[in-house]
Amino acid sequence: MAGLAASWNLDTRLVEDFRDVLAVFNAYEPQLVLLDITLPYFNGYHWCSEIRKKSQVPIIFISSAADNMNIVMAMNMGADDFIAKPFDGSVLMAKVQAMLRRSYDFGMAAPVLEHRGSVLDTGDQSLQYEDCRIALTKNEYRILYCLLRNKGKVVSREKLMQSLWETDSFVDDNTLTVNINRLRKKLEQAGLESYIVTKVGVGYLIED
Repeated sequence: MAGLAASWNLDTRLVEDFRDVLAVFNAYEPQLVLLDITLPYFNGYHWCSEIRKKSQVPIIFISSAADNMNIVMAMNMGADDFIAKPFDGSVLMAKVQAMLRRSYDFGMAAPVLEHRGSVLDTGDQSLQYEDCRIALTKNEYRILYCLLRNKGKVVSREKLMQSLWETDSFVDDNTLTVNINRLRKKLEQAGLESYIVTKVGVGYLIED
């Protein structure tokens, strides 16, 4: 987790003494808190409630106990979002960045992903190439984002669908194919041919 955050230029602190999570919170004064439900000594709900007594800092729960009761409980205790384990790291970072942008006025620069002269802007979710702005649907953006975050690696169809499911876009295998084909057509029309490579029987690749 810390390594993933570092790759996005985020500074993090980990709690080591779970008997006093507030000590770390008070000393570090974070701009966002990630909490699990199951923790030593006191659960995440307890610490969420304690943090809420003194701060409106954004709180995201990350837990494998993702049934409706726990999600509702987390929100009632003051959480801002809930991410189910297992999760895709790029999805988590996208949600963290979005939460920070919504919560603060410091205008955090949205990260960009570049390839072959094109730039995927995660702020307005568009792809810029030369003088052309390529409009992307929600699913097209998320597919391209996942592939670019894994540039040089083959991404399976299953991982792409999981990435879309975790962001509330419920797709099946046929829908994924349609979205990939539409995305490819847009890229080719902008002059970006063979941008996404198919590895038959394995998945898709944006070559490094």
